[in-house]
Formats: sequence, structure tokens, C-alpha cells
Amino acid sequence: MIKAEGLTMRYGPVRALNDVSFEVNRGEIVGLLGPNGAGKSTTMKILTTYLHPTAGRAMVGGIDVLEHPLEARKVIGYLPETLPLYMDMEVSGYLKFVGNARGLGGSYLKERTELVLEECGLKAMYRKVIRELSKGYKQRTALAQALIHDPDIIVLDEPTSGLDPHQIVEIRSLIRKLAGGKTVLLSTHILQEIEASADRIIIINNGNLVGDGTFDELRDRAKTHERVKISVKGDAKDIERQLSGVEGSQEIHPSGTSNGYASFIVLGKSGTELWREVSSFARAQNWELKEMADKPLTLEETFLTLTEKNARGDDS
Repeated sequence: MIKAEGLTMRYGPVRALNDVSFEVNRGEIVGLLGPNGAGKSTTMKILTTYLHPTAGRAMVGGIDVLEHPLEARKVIGYLPETLPLYMDMEVSGYLKFVGNARGLGGSYLKERTELVLEECGLKAMYRKVIRELSKGYKQRTALAQALIHDPDIIVLDEPTSGLDPHQIVEIRSLIRKLAGGKTVLLSTHILQEIEASADRIIIINNGNLVGDGTFDELRDRAKTHERVKISVKGDAKDIERQLSGVEGSQEIHPSGTSNGYASFIVLGKSGTELWREVSSFARAQNWELKEMADKPLTLEETFLTLTEKNARGDDS
């Protein structure tokens, strides 16, 4: 449903995107992840026909956005980071205005308006002036305008920016609910949003594509060590000294003590059975364990590893 081929964007001497290619399939929720200034918003503005790239090609719903921008806009619902709201309009008037601009009218516009008000939880705000709404309801209104024409593709740029934790949960749940049968490209720099919402992750850093896959696939790519967490009752320094004797261990990192138990992260060469070696060693020492488990990379660690590789010019 979305296809980017070699997208490159320069603003004078500044390179915002560098030969970026990816695809988003029908029905997927794909998270576009990257630090501020990575090129996420530029990518979305190209896909939604707001910007013309320096080089490359983009397709949405099988339509070339450069050759047929008006046709492309018909299949896209876009929520930019800066909300496209007219603050002096009522929610009802605003949605009617957007619907008319989208070519909707009559009974169909009425039907779509009622549906998005219901889906976005805006029925009670129908006659409210937009400037009087809370930040969360403004976000919902902006999302409703992106859905008014029943698009196949929804593009959301930082949809939870500036919201409090309760509002973030509400918008996250709403995105999941609305995504059924539609293709969603969701941009954010908030790792928790991607982890909670996305089926697949695309990572952009400094204008370069540095990762594309499921969380597990990206984690495997970023993995440089086997990692085992172990919590043992006893003296921390003594246990750390003994752990250094585990077959295949390379580094021992203390991670705190609690109620007489000392915790450590044991690192070993990637591809080895470090967990088995640590388990056998613990049994041989007759240690009293509170916890022992594989310690896979978190999304944050995966993201940092891949972006740091890119910054070093190491894409291996």
C-alpha cells in the first residue's frame, strides 16, 4: 500500500533523507522511529504530497504521489504533527468543512461524520468550539478529519505529542481500534508508542534507513552478546568474582542488590549457550537463586545500537 524507492531530500546543503526505501503492506501498523531531526516528518510529507523529493519515487495505494498527487490524497488520511485545526470553528462545522473539501456531501457526509464522531469519542464535543477543547480532544478532532473520507491509508505524525499519560493511552487505544483493515504509518520518537502499537518498525537516523523489520528481527540484528540476568543470595563481590569463571562469559555487570540478593548481567559471545553454562555453574556452586533468565535487548537498547552503528558508518 505504501512504497518508497530511493527517497532523497536536500534543503540546500542539508541532507534530510538519503536514498530511503521501504514498503508498508495492507493492514499493517508500521512504526517510523527515529530521534528528532532524523527525517521522519520529511518522509511523511513526501508520502502525503506536501513535499517533492530531490530524488526517488513514492507510491500510495498504487498511485505515484509525484505524478498524481490529487489522486494520492484521496486514499490517504493524514494527521500532521502540527494539528490542522481552525480554532474558531465548532467540531461539527470543522468536520463538515473537511468533508466538503474531500468531495463528500449529502447523506454520505452525514453518515461519515456520525461514524468518526463515534469512533473518535467526540459525540459530546460535537457543538464545542475547537479552541475550548482539551489537548486530547483536539487530537481526537484532528484524527477525525483524517478519517472523514474513509481512507485506506492513515499517516500519523507524532499523534501523541504533548499529551499527558492518560491521553496517550486513549489515543493509542483509538489508533489500534481504527486500524482494522487499514494501513497505518505511525511516526514517533517515543519508543513505548512503537512497542505498544506497531506490527513492524522502520528506523531512520540522520536521514538514513538503519532498520526495517519486526522488533524481534531488529533485536537479533542489533545483538552483539548473549545476556543472562542472575540474582544470587550472598556477597556481591564474591559472587561477581565467581561468575567471571563461567565458561563463555566475557563481561559481568552488577545490577544492584535487594534483600540480600545480588543481581548481575552476564555477557557472553553471541551464538553461544550462555544461559546453559550459567545454570550449570549455579547448580555446581549450590547457589540460592532468586532469578535467572535470558535478558534480551529492550527496544531502547536495540534502537540505540542500530543508530550508533549508523553514526559510526558501521552497517554490518
